[in-house]
Amino acid sequence: MDFSSHWQVYVTMPFVAALIGYVTKRVAIEMMFRPLEFTGVKPFLGWQGVLPANAERMAATATEMLTTNLVDPKEIFARLDPAQVAKEIEQPLLRVVEDVTREVMETYQPRLWEVLPNGAQQLLLKRVQAEAPKAITKIMREIAGNIEDVLDLQHMVVTNLVRDKALLNRLIRDISRPEMRFIARSGVWFGFILGCVQLVVWALTKSPIVLPLFGLGIGWLTDWLALKMIFLPREPRRFFGLYTWQGIFQKRRDQVAADYGDMIAREIITIPNLLEAVLRGPKSDKLFAMITREVQKTIDAQASVVKPFVAIAVGTKKFQEMKQTAAAKAAERVPETIRYAENYAINALDVRNTIVDRMKKLSALEFEQLLRPAFRQDEWKLIAVGAVIGGLVGELQVLALLG
Repeated sequence: MDFSSHWQVYVTMPFVAALIGYVTKRVAIEMMFRPLEFTGVKPFLGWQGVLPANAERMAATATEMLTTNLVDPKEIFARLDPAQVAKEIEQPLLRVVEDVTREVMETYQPRLWEVLPNGAQQLLLKRVQAEAPKAITKIMREIAGNIEDVLDLQHMVVTNLVRDKALLNRLIRDISRPEMRFIARSGVWFGFILGCVQLVVWALTKSPIVLPLFGLGIGWLTDWLALKMIFLPREPRRFFGLYTWQGIFQKRRDQVAADYGDMIAREIITIPNLLEAVLRGPKSDKLFAMITREVQKTIDAQASVVKPFVAIAVGTKKFQEMKQTAAAKAAERVPETIRYAENYAINALDVRNTIVDRMKKLSALEFEQLLRPAFRQDEWKLIAVGAVIGGLVGELQVLALLG
């Protein structure tokens, strides 16, 4: 087993070690994100990506950071001008008023609306339509002032991330692509250096255990070292007086902030998601109660015009029921009408720039928490897999030498 007869294996040792370093990193990275669902035989014979498998915990961690340090719902919604919202939705709102009025009248007294004098019809419609924007303005002002009563932002974000595991993957993967590339490339250099050491040790000992042990060590050490170098040191430090190093993630703070802000504003804290959370979330009953109350007040204020006609035809009790039904129907339609103000709301809320500005003000430790939780709890599994792969490749090298 001297050098002359096996020089090919000796020469390839550093390169094989570099390959081990690279492959183990790529495997570790993919194991973080894939597959989205468990593949194999539960509970142990199979695998699910680390992030998807811990979607709820990961989502809760990301959301806590978001709602604690980056986004204050009350501050964000205070940027909406209630009068401007009412102006944005004025035309669809007027159609809703007319539709609801006609629908209720035709439901309770099919012929009554037709026999009412045209002047009375138009007077009622115009008066209610004139008051509708005022009611919307008041509702929006009340919502903005009591946003915690109608919107559970944390519940909304966690629900969306757990429901869409691919979105959770993108949230982490998109902001950490340079870090992932660094992990993979560092494996090549770390592996090559350790491979040179491996070559010397093998040449001196010729022990069959050397190559598997070095393979295992290369897989383990390069994974561990690469993960540490992503986050540490948090501030620039000079080593051996020769070079300065700062964790890759910390060094990219401005770019990470921009990417994270874009992602959150584009896919998570969006107007459709906010509306869905408000309309169907755990606090939606309070919103509908608020809208119904304001609509009821508006109807009460304007119904006096036709009350003599309607009350005589259907009775006072039935008339009260009609007003309640009208309020409920209007409350159902108002939220969908709000969607017409989406473009205005996106610009007014300015979620993206708010997040970017706040992220730049985070401490180094707080900033690290954006990505670190994705690795911390299960990183030992990724390192262990790298070590096993490295050990197996080392054993194959032994077989090549002894064959």
